[in-house]
Amino acid sequence: MMLRSVPLKRIQPALAYAARHADEDLSLATLAAQTGLSVFHLHRLFSAVAGETPKQFALRLRLGRAAGMLLTGADSVLDVSLACGFQSHEVFCRAFRRCFGMTPSAYRKRGLVTGAGKIQASQHARLVNQVGPCVGLYRISDGTGSEGKDMTYAITKKQLTPQVVLVVRRRVKQSAIAATIAEVLPKVFVYAQQNGIALAGLPFTRYVETGPGLVTMEPGMRVAAAGPAQNPADTEVTPDTLSGGPAAMTTHVGPYDTLPDAYAAIQQWIDAEGLKPAGAPWESYVTDPGDFPNPADWKTEVFWPLAS
Repeated sequence: MMLRSVPLKRIQPALAYAARHADEDLSLATLAAQTGLSVFHLHRLFSAVAGETPKQFALRLRLGRAAGMLLTGADSVLDVSLACGFQSHEVFCRAFRRCFGMTPSAYRKRGLVTGAGKIQASQHARLVNQVGPCVGLYRISDGTGSEGKDMTYAITKKQLTPQVVLVVRRRVKQSAIAATIAEVLPKVFVYAQQNGIALAGLPFTRYVETGPGLVTMEPGMRVAAAGPAQNPADTEVTPDTLSGGPAAMTTHVGPYDTLPDAYAAIQQWIDAEGLKPAGAPWESYVTDPGDFPNPADWKTEVFWPLAS
């Protein structure tokens, strides 16, 4: 996990191509041709970086896109399957049922269980397509540790609106933060789709408690509202809220490895302004590592709630 951003640059053309051409041929040979790598080398690198094989990746993208089309359009199930690159109605329905636990027709009939309207459904479908390709790559290390140029942070005070979220809480070593986010965010992402919960914003991670050894953290997704789970006993995913009210905010530009500098800058600003923190801080991932393979271009917004 710690050295994944170097091979990320090698497979990024395949990620970007698949995201743009989900309805076309996404065979291993086609994806390898985008990268200049051999079929064997791409398969090995892709699986190591993305945590799934190219075939699994392509299927996940297609199913996510199909689910969004079922929620927002009136095309027949057959037309949806063909538009998302499936060769037959039967293959699509079997794959969809394995992923979502119901047939495409039943998924469309249920809709978004929290009563989301057309605007929220369209936003949900857009976020599935935007976040889906690289949902497991946020917080990926650039392999350089924390060394790099010092960054000057502009801190602002913002008034936030409370936001419903889905999270998974984990208590892990500092060194396991990136790996935990890579494991948990895809789980929350799929959970929302399976249960018809409308996505409403970009992925984030909240740090409930930070110590010299262990960190209590909550990677998650913003949602329009949290509906009932199909199998509540089988999941770690729980609904919660990102707090509203005043918060200190800054934007970190660069590798995720240097994000602690942004938190330190906010803490210094809070002290200098005579303010008091009031709750757990969180980071929101603005740029997709698949779209921006150069770590110098990665943007992350950091928020720290303040006492009123």
